[in-house]
Amino acid sequence: MATEPAAAEGTVPSLVDRYFTRWYKADVKGKPCEDHCILQHSNRICVITLAESHPVLQSGKTIKSISYQISTNCSRLQNKVSGKFKRGAQFLTELAPLCKIYCSDGEEYTVSSCVRGRLMEVNENILHKPSILQEKPSTEGYIAVVLPKFEESKSITEGLLTQKQYEEVLVKRTNAPTATS
Repeated sequence: MATEPAAAEGTVPSLVDRYFTRWYKADVKGKPCEDHCILQHSNRICVITLAESHPVLQSGKTIKSISYQISTNCSRLQNKVSGKFKRGAQFLTELAPLCKIYCSDGEEYTVSSCVRGRLMEVNENILHKPSILQEKPSTEGYIAVVLPKFEESKSITEGLLTQKQYEEVLVKRTNAPTATS
């Protein structure tokens, strides 16, 4: 199962649930159901993952390949960060593409940053074993790690949904006769 919900009463919450706040961006770039999840740590680091409802995580999808090559001149794999001030990190806007996911059914999905900041790292493990993106989307199958500017760290969540707001969006989708909005 692709979802990794919060722990039930009486059990120990997962590492993600203990140390990260989940934020969501629904219908990224106007594409229905292409939702992303941003795991924000108290130190302001953001881990970009796919939300549970993303088409790639639905049953029947098989990932053929993943590419961090955004254009002929830009590869997220070329990102080299060094030093205390993270010199050399690529700067990302909210809509900056991080990677492309190619499925065996011919569908192609672009994963966006959803937050402004410096690209700290990309998850090269999903290049070699794309199935972990589907099996463990919130942990080993993350897409990238982004560090927002300190002065923007509070405002980055303004355009994002909380867990409760996101669940309301999902309920509206399932209750809607046609998902056109």
